[in-house]
Amino acid sequence: MATETTPPAADRTADPTADPELACPISPVVDIVFSRWTSPILWSLHAFGRQRFVELERRIENITPKVLTQRLRQLERDGLVVRTYHPEVPPRVEYEISELGRTLSPVFAQIAEWAATNLDHVERARRRYDDAGAPRG
Repeated sequence: MATETTPPAADRTADPTADPELACPISPVVDIVFSRWTSPILWSLHAFGRQRFVELERRIENITPKVLTQRLRQLERDGLVVRTYHPEVPPRVEYEISELGRTLSPVFAQIAEWAATNLDHVERARRRYDDAGAPRG
């Protein structure tokens, strides 16, 4: 008879170091919303409304069409973006932030406020750190 090697769920949650998501419960959200290109896409759709692919591409500097396509598909899969196909000649596709995506609005507003208040402090701290040289040891 085989013995169970995986501890019961109650035992796994008792040690937050066993699962990084338990140690930091916002990790999955950070992975979904704040990856390299995802936050600029969501910000643009939130701030400027429904947009075509080329409009997003123009607004988000340095993103390649391949990466924009991948990110939009992932955001659609996650339920944060809605893709609407218009069967016209030529075909037209538009993207907009979903209702679920809109629930992130207070988070974006708070982060924008934090940035306006604190990014200069971060920059000064970086300069002090860099001026002091690399830590020893």
